[in-house]
Amino acid sequence: MKKFFERLYLGILLVFMYAPIVTLIVLSFNSSKSRARWGGFTLKWYLQLFSDEAVAGAMINTLSIAVLSTIISTIIGTFTCIAMIGLSPKLRSLIMGVTNIPMINADIVTGISLMLLFRFLHISTGFNTILLAHITFNIPFVMLSVIPRIKNMNFYVYEAALDLGATPVYAFVKTLLPDLVPGIVSGALMAFTMSLDDFIITYFTKGSGFDTLSTLIYNEVKRGIQPEIYALSAIIFVVVLVLLMVVYRSPSSKSKEK
Repeated sequence: MKKFFERLYLGILLVFMYAPIVTLIVLSFNSSKSRARWGGFTLKWYLQLFSDEAVAGAMINTLSIAVLSTIISTIIGTFTCIAMIGLSPKLRSLIMGVTNIPMINADIVTGISLMLLFRFLHISTGFNTILLAHITFNIPFVMLSVIPRIKNMNFYVYEAALDLGATPVYAFVKTLLPDLVPGIVSGALMAFTMSLDDFIITYFTKGSGFDTLSTLIYNEVKRGIQPEIYALSAIIFVVVLVLLMVVYRSPSSKSKEK
C-alpha cells in the first residue's frame, strides 16, 4: 500500500511538471491559432519560425552570449579557485561569501545594480553589457562546482612531480587538472544553462534594439501569444532534453556509475 501511494504521488508530480510542456508541444503542431480547437496537424509554425529574421537574430545573440560568458566565467572561476588554495580557511570563506552574493541576491536587484553601473560608467547597453552581466552571475556557479574538487585533491602528487623535475605548469596539467575536469565541466554546463535561461538581468542590461530569446518571447507575449512561440519553446525543450541525455550517456558519467 505504501509503494502504491509513493508511485501515485510520483505520477501526480510528473503530470503537474510535464503536462504544460506536452500541451505546448501539441499546440505547436496545431494548424489553428485557437488554443481551444484542434485544426489539424501542421508544420507551418516551425517553417514561419525559421524564416523569421528577428527570431534568428535573437537565437544568434543568445547562443553567442551563452558560449562566450560560459568560457570566460569558467576560466575566471577555475583560476580563482586554484589561487585560493594557498589562502587561510577564513579568507577563503570570506571570498566565497562575497563571490556568492550575485547567486544569492535577487535577480532584479542584480539587474538594476548592473544597469545603474553601466549608466554611471557611460557604457552603451547591448551585447557587451549583457555579456559582462552574464559573466558576473556565472562565476559563482563555476566556483561552487570547482571548489569541492580542490578540497578533495591530493597535492602531494603535484609536489612529487615537481621533485621529479617537472615544470609547475606541466605538473599541474598532469596531476591536478584531471581531477578538476569534472568540476569544471559541471560548472560550465551550469553557467551555460543559467545564461541561456536568464531573463531579468538581461532585460535590465540589454538596452533598446537588442534582444535575446527570453526578451523576444516576453515582448511577443505582451502582444499576444503567437503559435511560433509554441514552436520555439518546443525546440528549446527538445534541445535541452537531448543535451541532458548526451551528458547522462557520456563515458564519464557511465564510469562514475560503475
